Amino acid sequence: MALARMGAGDFGTRDGGRMIRNPETHAARLAAARALVDTVLIPAEARMDAEDRLPDEARAALRAHGLFGISIPETHGGLGLTMEEEAELMLVLGRAAPGFRAVYALNSGGAAQILLRAGTEAQKRRWLPWLASGERIACFCLSEPGAGSDAAALATTARRDGDGWVLDGHKRWVTNAPEAGMLMVMARTGGEGARGISAFALDPATPGVHVLPDQPKMGMRSARVADILFEKARIPADALVGAEGEGLKLALAGLDKVRLHLAALSAGLMERLIEEGRAHALRRTQFGRPLAEQPAIMALLADSAAEALAARCMALELARARDEGRLRPAEAAAAKLFATEALGRVADRVLQAHGGEGYMQGSAVERLYRDARVLRILDGTSEIQRLVVARGLLSA
Repeated sequence: MALARMGAGDFGTRDGGRMIRNPETHAARLAAARALVDTVLIPAEARMDAEDRLPDEARAALRAHGLFGISIPETHGGLGLTMEEEAELMLVLGRAAPGFRAVYALNSGGAAQILLRAGTEAQKRRWLPWLASGERIACFCLSEPGAGSDAAALATTARRDGDGWVLDGHKRWVTNAPEAGMLMVMARTGGEGARGISAFALDPATPGVHVLPDQPKMGMRSARVADILFEKARIPADALVGAEGEGLKLALAGLDKVRLHLAALSAGLMERLIEEGRAHALRRTQFGRPLAEQPAIMALLADSAAEALAARCMALELARARDEGRLRPAEAAAAKLFATEALGRVADRVLQAHGGEGYMQGSAVERLYRDARVLRILDGTSEIQRLVVARGLLSA
């Protein structure tokens, strides 16, 4: 069953301080997502990891369920979900390896959100239906050899030339670059700092755009990553999204949404790891009794369950807060910080509970352990999240 889209009439009334959409439709959507995870995604994990690519049947299923358009309005072909609905969906989808999300999330994430905030109607009509359907894969080109967490230091330039622009620069660690059908590029059009950066939407087939070979990674192997070089790449005037100098502001405006996504995803992955740990503890016997009866193993699982529950509650509560317009940036950063750091601890505990079996290449725990590590880096490292939380606290 595909994930159901909802029309304008599907909004219900307020209940318990939040807007409830049609509960039957949403329940059906979550049930479909659970079936997708259990019957298609989890069975494809080992192959995805070994081949470093998303299997065709998994890609087709993700497209059929509308997951490339989670955050894109229905008017442009997406699911048009509220933040709370997205969080609940990510809790379910998070049980599968996070590499699946890495393939579809950029379509409705950074690229689409910038277009929705500042794009012209022509730009929206051109790009959003493609992105929502998954017909084209989006890339978000921000990081550079000299600009990672310090995004305002980027050096890629876009200079006016006649009735268009010329792009020159080097973007690093671009997720999905080898299969990109659309690039959202941050480039410097003015002076130094954040206010000199603009956003551009362009086709990767543009002459002067060079996607370099794939870069091997520790985990998340389905999400292909490569550098992109821009060498006198000429793009039309209408590639500029929003006003000149607003690019980084537009990129950062959607971080609270991304951080809540990652918090919910991490909570879901913790629950999957705990399932793996529980199953192992029940079937494995040591010293004449199941591991599940060993106090040390019980403690590992209990601590993990407590952190998973806390992350789940944070993600859902703050998703409701965002829907109601009361979310603060520091809260979204706190959720991402806690959930991704807790995920690291849970992955480590569950691997420890598996002993040598968990460390062996090819086991589900070994794969998920590797995949989980990057979530403390993506979309703002834990160190950056701490800065955001601290600044929010100290400026209150």
